[in-house]
Amino acid sequence: MSADEDVGPGFGGLSPDLATLERARIVMVPVPYDRTCTFQRGTAEGPAALIEASRHMELYDEELGVEPGDIGIHTVPAVSGNDDPPEVMAGKVEREVGRYLAMGKMPVVLGGEHSVSIGAIKAYEKKYPRLSVVQLDAHADLRDSFEGTPYNHACIMRHFAGRIPTLQVGIRSYSREEAEFIREKRLLIVSAGEFLKRPAGALELVDRLTDEIYLTIDVDYFDPAYVPGTGTPEPGGPGWHETLDFIRGLCRKRTIVGFDVNELRPLPGDAASDFLVAKLVYKVIAYRFFAEGRRAG
Repeated sequence: MSADEDVGPGFGGLSPDLATLERARIVMVPVPYDRTCTFQRGTAEGPAALIEASRHMELYDEELGVEPGDIGIHTVPAVSGNDDPPEVMAGKVEREVGRYLAMGKMPVVLGGEHSVSIGAIKAYEKKYPRLSVVQLDAHADLRDSFEGTPYNHACIMRHFAGRIPTLQVGIRSYSREEAEFIREKRLLIVSAGEFLKRPAGALELVDRLTDEIYLTIDVDYFDPAYVPGTGTPEPGGPGWHETLDFIRGLCRKRTIVGFDVNELRPLPGDAASDFLVAKLVYKVIAYRFFAEGRRAG
């Protein structure tokens, strides 16, 4: 099946006229991959669960008074799966994302584990040479290599941090090796504790970034009380409202040119995590295109 063929009801369960590739501003790119998982497998099921939950959302955003889905959202078939080695998966994602960028679309990658972001960010960097990356995550993901590959989910930011401007928010778990790299490169990191005490501090650091932002979200960024359905939960994370405040503020200061959301691990019989993550994707779209005071672009 080609990526342009009909795959049935996609993200949001939009009416057919809003879900065609021609009409859509957003293209959802599922990547059901967790081959480099180092703890709990199951995030390969995340994209399908997220999309299914999204079909049960109200499409009207009561905060902004709009229906963000009106810009058009097209969902394509899965790009890669666990049969692919991680470097092959990353190459497939990079090519697919690049294809939709060339069409003038905003491809949004839905993982899977966080390793799927490597190819996505590389594709965006080619289109936006002055790109900055904002990462919401519990983990720094700055290992040079892990379990024999630099394409492990624990390594994604090592491909970019220290080379392009980055800001990491919510971080509360990393290795000695990563700590040394953070000090060496003087990386911008806001721990979960710092963020919870003073969320405005993270937004102040956004001023050190370039105008074009790629936002990458690992949902273990949230406290497990909000998203228990994730592969590597870490206690002490932020909650829903302060996170939305940060994303809304980010959209007012800079232009989000692309984003991804990863690491949802569906829990049998409990769709709360699935629904929160689906709503998060929709809120990022809402703030990117409709938030009052948003930067043009």
